[in-house]
Amino acid sequence: MVDLEKAPPARSPDGEPVPRADGEGCLVVAVRLPVRIVALVLVLPVRMAWDALVVAGRFLRDTVLRPVGRALAWLGRALFVWPLVGLWRYVVVPVAKGVGWLGNVLLVVPAVWVYRWVLTPVGRALAWCCAGVGAVLTALGRGLYAGLAWLGNVLLVVPAVWVYRWVLTPIGHLLAWCGRGLARCGRGVLWCLGKVVTGIGAVLYWTLRILLVLPALAVWRWVLAPVGRALAVVGRELLDALGHAWRIAGHLSRAVGRALAALFRWTVAEPARWVYRSVLTPVGHAVRDTVLRPLAEAARAAGRAGRQALRSARLSVRQARADLRRTLFGEPERPPSVDRREPSGAKARTLGSSTTALTKD
Repeated sequence: MVDLEKAPPARSPDGEPVPRADGEGCLVVAVRLPVRIVALVLVLPVRMAWDALVVAGRFLRDTVLRPVGRALAWLGRALFVWPLVGLWRYVVVPVAKGVGWLGNVLLVVPAVWVYRWVLTPVGRALAWCCAGVGAVLTALGRGLYAGLAWLGNVLLVVPAVWVYRWVLTPIGHLLAWCGRGLARCGRGVLWCLGKVVTGIGAVLYWTLRILLVLPALAVWRWVLAPVGRALAVVGRELLDALGHAWRIAGHLSRAVGRALAALFRWTVAEPARWVYRSVLTPVGHAVRDTVLRPLAEAARAAGRAGRQALRSARLSVRQARADLRRTLFGEPERPPSVDRREPSGAKARTLGSSTTALTKD
């Protein structure tokens, strides 16, 4: 919120006013309040439109975009993910395992057998032969190296050492003495040239300093720096005013939204809820108790009566069919009934007693 009260000036322990740390003048403080009021008037419609768009976007997201996104996600899983998973699990993986097993049987096992029982013995034999040939060649190489080293020492090293000691060394000393003399002369020439260049550089430095640097420094110090400070103060005040206006507009927009929500609740939602609770619910209960429930009971009774009639008709048809079969074909032969609950020992004793009775007769 905008602070309309003037803050009391800070004072030192001795009671003297202390100047503010930010260095704001009375003109800045006097201009700040009108600027903030104008910024609030300009920013308030923008903030209320922004809050309305935010509310509409959230409603659209919750009611349209989120269900549509979930439906599209389920459809994507049903059309792409599940078929691909099934193809991978039940087609690609078994085929890959079969191909891997076939490759192992047809390639890896024969290759391992060939490596172990063919290539390894052949390689060891070749290594043994190469070791013998290498030993012979090593002996020949050492002898040839010793002969060539002695010949090179006699034909090259001894003459080269003599030429270096008695020819090149004196010539090098002479050339070094001449080079030192030339170096002394060059240092003198370079010292003179350095002095000349230093003088020319000093003249150019002061010329450029007087013609360019000092005027530019004066323009920066007395023109650009004050203008920049003024623009910085104006920009800071504008940004602060926009920030305060945006926050105040947010509070006002929230208050307007709450007022509209309360108005909608008391003019639409509460009457609709009262009508639903006090009118529609009793009417619905009365219709259910007086109309729908008797109709449902009558429908259930009619269904039970119909099922009983169908059951009676089915039994009558079944009995008539059995009577017709007995009339045409006679009574069917029935197998003798066996008491399956009698134990095996009792059955054996019954059969034994029957056999004894027949034998006596």
